[in-house]
Amino acid sequence: MLKKIYIGEVVSNKMDKTVVVSVKRLYQHPKYKKTIKRITKLKAHDKDNKCHIGDIVRIIETRPLSKEKRWIVLEILEKATRGD
Repeated sequence: MLKKIYIGEVVSNKMDKTVVVSVKRLYQHPKYKKTIKRITKLKAHDKDNKCHIGDIVRIIETRPLSKEKRWIVLEILEKATRGD
């Protein structure tokens, strides 16, 4: 079985070893043919707590790790720019 792989932005890292990733996708409405933007928030496992808010990450589908966590962070594609 093929596992889904998505690219998204980290919107929260307040939990231990877990990040919330916002995945944006565009699709066309079947009847009206208008392009619609959908944003899905997914909880992903970050075993080393390396992800920070604003990072662009690649996540992969996996077995259930907790009540809502079904994704694992594969890699950090782009680090967030810090404006401190």
